[in-house]
Amino acid sequence: MKNIPEHLLKAILLCSIFSSPVFASPADYVLTPAVEQGEREIDFKYGTASPVEGSSAQASSVGAGYGVSESWFTELYLKQERNGTQNASLAEWENKFQLTEAGQYPLDLGMVVELEAPLTSHVPWELAIGPLLQKEFGKLQLNGNLLFVRSFGQKDEDGLPYTTNLAYQWQVKYRWLTAFEFGLQGLGEAGEWDHWSPHGTQEHSMGPAIFGKLPLGNRQALRYNAALLFGSTQATPNHTFRMQVEYEF
Repeated sequence: MKNIPEHLLKAILLCSIFSSPVFASPADYVLTPAVEQGEREIDFKYGTASPVEGSSAQASSVGAGYGVSESWFTELYLKQERNGTQNASLAEWENKFQLTEAGQYPLDLGMVVELEAPLTSHVPWELAIGPLLQKEFGKLQLNGNLLFVRSFGQKDEDGLPYTTNLAYQWQVKYRWLTAFEFGLQGLGEAGEWDHWSPHGTQEHSMGPAIFGKLPLGNRQALRYNAALLFGSTQATPNHTFRMQVEYEF
């Protein structure tokens, strides 16, 4: 296992203890546990979903990240989200920790801690934390993540108390060619982590996805992934398109 500072592990555990209904952004993506020391990237994400409560939703973000060590990757984002006539600008600090070497154990293990801060009024802060799991079978890669999500600070317009909610991500990818891989992705939210909402009010979506990496030379590359997700409950958008493009250098 990689050497993780004791104070960092304590901070992760403390955050998980303290981690309102939350709703998935159409630009959300499936996290993976791998970290590469010294890697720098510029990241762009975009997503659109419809219908959402009778209207469409859009989200986009641009971020810059750096592999601080062999076990820690950190990234800062600026985000813009729109749901109908409502707009929000946000900043997000994402930290990903690789806790095991690839192939060292039956499952590769990582951890993510995300803090989202509002840049517009009447929007709460949000903290997300959870384990990142990965397993490989030859050219097949499986990912599964659980995220505990908690809003805090500015109350929403209904004044509802905040709760810690459970979200999940999964992915199946077949690594056919470096430039083109394909598979499935799924995203969802079940409600409170210890008291799930009725199934019809939960969010569950899944659909086909494509992936790839285009080397540019001199340790530079473009990495992309995109998915078209279909909702399976009344609370989930019927269709969600999401994409991500990373410039690595």
